[in-house]
Amino acid sequence: MLALAGAVVVSAPASATPPNIPSESTARYELYHLDVAPDGSMDGYDRDKFPHWSTVSGNCNTRETVLRRDGTDVETDSSCAATSGRWYSPYDGATWYDSSDVDIDHMVPLANAWRTGASSWTTAERERFANDLSYPQLIAVTDNVNQSKGDQGPDTWKPYRTSYWCTYAKMWIHVKYRYSLTINETEEDQLYRMLYYC
Repeated sequence: MLALAGAVVVSAPASATPPNIPSESTARYELYHLDVAPDGSMDGYDRDKFPHWSTVSGNCNTRETVLRRDGTDVETDSSCAATSGRWYSPYDGATWYDSSDVDIDHMVPLANAWRTGASSWTTAERERFANDLSYPQLIAVTDNVNQSKGDQGPDTWKPYRTSYWCTYAKMWIHVKYRYSLTINETEEDQLYRMLYYC
């Protein structure tokens, strides 16, 4: 980390790489042990029930922290907002130079989590999930690609680049396993298919 005239520049690889992505064998083990069940109801869901972009340290919240982690030569101002840098989106292979073109994707979307187990969590548990920097739950990607994903799972949406399907499946499985969330039958089938790309 290098300070320049009141700014901070963080050098990192030019690709989004969340932590603790499991091996293929671990992902297969976890997928086998996930509970398969129909998706639950969206009754009562509100995005605000998953407090997100919590403060991580100083002025930096979770979004800003992921932008710095996943970008290259990211420069921030005194409020921790990214003022310049480079971000590579593994979902579509695009590179961006303005942080406003980048979204922080929740690997397992909040609404998806709600209907697969999170509706019974406490607010503190949902906040931990929505701001998880320890597991591959957050990743910087092209904003409109993230918006096209919405709250869909691998049964109805996949990254545009098939070469990323293996990594995506491993991350999705690991998050669902870590948080004891269920998967539906079609989702299970598609995850196994995506692991064949490993």
